[in-house]
Amino acid sequence: MENQAEKRPLRIIWRNVVIMAALHLLSLYAITQMRKAHPGTIAWEFLYYVMAALGVTAGAHRLWSHKSYKARLPLKIFLAALNSMALQNSIFDWARDHRVHHKYSETDADPHNAKRGFFFCHVGWLMVKKHPDVIEKGKKIDFSDLRKDSVVMLQHKYYIPSVLIMCFGLPSAVPLLWGESLWISYLMCILRYCSLLNTTWCVNSVAHMWGNKPYDKSINPAENMFVAICAIGEGFHNYHHVFPHDYATSEFGFRFNLTTAFLDCMFYLGLAYDLRTVAPETILARKKRTGCLSD
Repeated sequence: MENQAEKRPLRIIWRNVVIMAALHLLSLYAITQMRKAHPGTIAWEFLYYVMAALGVTAGAHRLWSHKSYKARLPLKIFLAALNSMALQNSIFDWARDHRVHHKYSETDADPHNAKRGFFFCHVGWLMVKKHPDVIEKGKKIDFSDLRKDSVVMLQHKYYIPSVLIMCFGLPSAVPLLWGESLWISYLMCILRYCSLLNTTWCVNSVAHMWGNKPYDKSINPAENMFVAICAIGEGFHNYHHVFPHDYATSEFGFRFNLTTAFLDCMFYLGLAYDLRTVAPETILARKKRTGCLSD
C-alpha cells in the first residue's frame, strides 16, 4: 500500500534548515584546514568521537531506549555525560523518538520513516514538523521509566548548558594545551560533531535501505558493515529490529561492535548487569522462518 506521508505537505522548520546547512558548510571548510591541525588535535577529536558515540549507542540506545541491560549509578552518570558530548537531543527525547520508531517502523508514525526517501530519513525529518501520527501514536507508548530516572531527567533539565560545555567547550579547549589555535581546535570540533551526526543518521537511512537480511527479509532494516564500523556496532540492523532487546544488537558479540566490547568491560567491572541476550536456537529458528540466507 502506498505510503500516505509522501503526499502530505511538509511544514519546514527553517531555523533547523539554516542550522544544518551552516553546520555542514563549516564542516566542509574544516576538512580543508585539517592539514593545519596538530596531530594531537586529530587524535583527541577521534577519541572524543568514540566517547560521544558511546553516549548514544551504549547510553540513549541500548540502556535507556531498549533497557537491554542495567547500569549502576556511576555508569549511568558517565553515559549521560558522554551523551551530552554527542548533542543529539537529550536522552529522554532520543529514547522517546526511538521507541516510537521501533513500534511503528516504516509507517507515518515513524519519526524518520525510510519509505519517505533517503534524505528524509537521514536528516530531512529534523527539518520539518513531525507527522501527526508520530505525535498521536507516540502518546500511547509508556515513557514512565524514563521520567522516573533521575539521571535522565537531570540531563534533560540541564541539557543546553551540558552540551555547550561537553560538545563544544571542553573539546575545543583541551587542544590549547599543546599549542593548537582556538580557531583550528574549534573547526576540528565541528567536523567531529558533524561526522558523528551523519554516522548516527546512517543507521536510520543507509541501514534501512542497503544490506542483507538474514533474520527477516520482509522488513527494511538490513545488516550493513559500513554502518556497523562507523557507528561502533549499530549497523547490524536487521538483527536489531528482530531482536531489539539484545544488548549486543548482534549475534556475533563484540566483533565489529565496539559498543558491545565496552559493555562487556562494564559487566566485568560490575557496572553493568542483567545483560539481555537471545538464545542461539531462537536466532537460528528465526533465520529459517523469515530470513534471507542467500543475500
